[in-house]
Amino acid sequence: MTTRAFSHEPGTAMECLSIPITLEKEAGLDEHGRQVLKCGFKIGGGIDQDFMKSPQGYTDNGIYCTEVHDGSAAARAGLRVHDKILQCNGYDFTMVTHKKAVDYIKKHPVLNLLVARKGVTHS
Repeated sequence: MTTRAFSHEPGTAMECLSIPITLEKEAGLDEHGRQVLKCGFKIGGGIDQDFMKSPQGYTDNGIYCTEVHDGSAAARAGLRVHDKILQCNGYDFTMVTHKKAVDYIKKHPVLNLLVARKGVTHS
């Protein structure tokens, strides 16, 4: 099995480049016709999830981007599948539950993300 994520032991240093991404959400409609702000990506992981059951092969309880919709705000901002979200608007995402991460992402119209990308260790 190919590992697409980091092999990282929580609490230890990780060699990677932190990549800043600014994502401005787009106005859209939900399934009930209500006005919402859409970011165009999905996440997986969290300290309350069992990463051993991750279909993506993640090796820790971090928050990972599991899907980026083509043409979305996330795609235009440069977010990629398997990016590990380290921070969102300065809030630490390395030790957060899945629900807390989702709720935090939903409540802000602009997301200033700091992500780590496997294989990128310097600019």
